[in-house]
Amino acid sequence: MTAEPTFEELFGRCQRSAVHLEMRDGYMRDDPKFIAWQNGTLGDETDIERSPWLTLMARTIRRGVGVRRARIVSEPISDYVRFEYEVSVGNIAAGEQIRWLPRRSATDFALPGNDFWLFDGELILLNHFDGDGNFTGHELTTEPAVIKLCASAFEAVWERAVPHEEYQPA
Repeated sequence: MTAEPTFEELFGRCQRSAVHLEMRDGYMRDDPKFIAWQNGTLGDETDIERSPWLTLMARTIRRGVGVRRARIVSEPISDYVRFEYEVSVGNIAAGEQIRWLPRRSATDFALPGNDFWLFDGELILLNHFDGDGNFTGHELTTEPAVIKLCASAFEAVWERAVPHEEYQPA
């Protein structure tokens, strides 16, 4: 049995693009960074050198891979989404592009049932969460119908969504 590739391996293999669609209003509320943010004790989240994720994003983007993240959010936004909005400055500093779409503006889209990463339009990493937003696992697929749905959903959301710099959380 082959081990599931890590994010480092997936991004390392990626040549052109990595897109991520997030559709939940809360994730892993026991995340120490989220708790620190709630308590007002979160440090500088723009320091790429201190964050393995931001380091990975910066390295990937320097290789010429475009990384885009779109978030569909309910408004008024949840505390968790506000946290994501505020710490996104680090992702942007690393070179990610981020856009936000109010959920009420996504009614006419066919959306997949799970958040996902799509690598080079060929490989999907589906993210699974429980009802409280806790991570329960990944699922990799190259199923053409799933890739087509996810790619078209992401592009539809991206086209309508508001760039991070212009989005004003409600």
